[in-house]
Amino acid sequence: MKYSKRYIAFGIVVAIAFCLKFSPFTDEYVSVGRFRGADLERSTWNPLIASSVNENSLVVMIDNKEYTGENYRFYMDDNLSIMVPVRLLRDALNCSAHVYDGRTLLVEKHNRTISFTLGENVAQVDGGPVEIVSKLAKKDGELYVSLDDLAEYLDYSYSWDMQSNSASATDASESATIIPTRYDLREKQRVTPVRDQGIYGTCWAFAALGAVESALLPEEQAQYAADHMTLCNGFNLTQYDGGDYTMGMAYLAAWKGPVYEADDPYGDEETNPELTAVKHVQEMQVINGKDYEKIKEAVFKYGGVQTSIYNALRSSQSQSPYYNKEGSAYCYIGTEKPNHDVVIVGWDDSYPKENFSVDLEGDGAFICQNSWGTEFGEEGFFYISYYDTNIGTHNVVYTRIDNTDNYQNIYQSDLCGWVGQLGYNRDNIYGANVFTAGGDEELVAASFYATGKDSEYELYVVRDFEDRESLEHMIPVASGKLSNAGYYTVDFNQGISLDAGERYAIVLHIITPGSVHPLAIEFAADEATENVILDDGESYISANGTNWVSADTVQPCNLCIKGFSNNR
Repeated sequence: MKYSKRYIAFGIVVAIAFCLKFSPFTDEYVSVGRFRGADLERSTWNPLIASSVNENSLVVMIDNKEYTGENYRFYMDDNLSIMVPVRLLRDALNCSAHVYDGRTLLVEKHNRTISFTLGENVAQVDGGPVEIVSKLAKKDGELYVSLDDLAEYLDYSYSWDMQSNSASATDASESATIIPTRYDLREKQRVTPVRDQGIYGTCWAFAALGAVESALLPEEQAQYAADHMTLCNGFNLTQYDGGDYTMGMAYLAAWKGPVYEADDPYGDEETNPELTAVKHVQEMQVINGKDYEKIKEAVFKYGGVQTSIYNALRSSQSQSPYYNKEGSAYCYIGTEKPNHDVVIVGWDDSYPKENFSVDLEGDGAFICQNSWGTEFGEEGFFYISYYDTNIGTHNVVYTRIDNTDNYQNIYQSDLCGWVGQLGYNRDNIYGANVFTAGGDEELVAASFYATGKDSEYELYVVRDFEDRESLEHMIPVASGKLSNAGYYTVDFNQGISLDAGERYAIVLHIITPGSVHPLAIEFAADEATENVILDDGESYISANGTNWVSADTVQPCNLCIKGFSNNR
């Protein structure tokens, strides 16, 4: 049976009062009846209840998904509120949740805005003060917020189940979307300063790094080096040649970067290959096909989204029939392929179609950050119509950016990343990469690319690998489903102990609906990849997980499967 916390407290107080009223105490004890129940509840009974609850494992159910203490710590405070870590909110509540100056939490969803401040019992809801049940708290260096308060102001139904020691919150809003009709990351202090690529074809790097920097804001402020990304990426291209989003993904996935701009200043055509990454990017989701709702949700939840357009302008001073300089409004209608990358930092569904220099069917535009300095557009930003031919076709959102202490070791052979795809003309394939342990380690995670949406995967590990016959001894370590294409890192259900010098294999079974070549590979595909190193990997493929062949017998390549370990 489910009870709200208020009912729990009320029941306890009533029970106490009943016992006191009918107890056969002598007159000297009758004075106990003068206690004020609320005060006693608050000061005595609530801590006792909370302590009892916290002695057992707490479970939180949000929108029918279970969260346990294995990955998140929950606790009941002395106000009988279930306190949840702030880092849980974005994905669990499908909302925007960011911390400013280490003490102010801004939560946004369904056109509602809630601001909590550390230690204050009043929150700002849609700009007005409201008294909350529990203050935003900091415990063991992590911020916690009341699930009860969140449910109250985000239109969630909330309940507490005493028998199972679990809290449940379910979105009860009638709104069909989590996002507002207008949103601008500039107003949320979640964009970094506009940069100027100058004479170089480095827009792709500035867009990638700008999106990464935005994803870290407001919690972390950083400026990363486009020089390093464009000169230390493993591709056979100069800074004048341009690039695309897959190159940026490969550079980041390989832990080559990012590095700080201060350590590798832009524009001198020099770099330092000895610099090491200051962040580890472990997940990059690709949203294809002009799915504007998903793009907006990504901006709302994570930050800037890298996208590609056809740019008919050549500089900030250029003119084009597709660009209205007065309104900083751009819209290309035509058949040209994308040739320029920018960062989507917001949108306005009501942005007037009349602001564009071409005739359009309706209103609406994305707000984009360019890399042409502040003299272009609206101090470096401009509006691109929803009706633009290319905007939103290919997009990257950086959804998991870790500190460099997340894993101690990376095993990889695919430094150029997702160059092509391999398959058996069907939607699934098995692939295996073989590595040699550099020490006594625990293998804890693997990464790979999903080449299409709604991909399902299974991951296995093979210890003491000798030859392809060893692949009969696969140990399952993880499985799941991925909504979008992209690069993903999956933590294992349990670590696998490896001995120094031990050869082992990471096996991926991937199923991508509608695909005939679902496995991402690195190979020499064109001038940009003609110098790719392919003799640094050992890879096998199979149609059924039983009969294996060397991947090189089909196509000289490296499979895009990486491993991550910690030293024992």
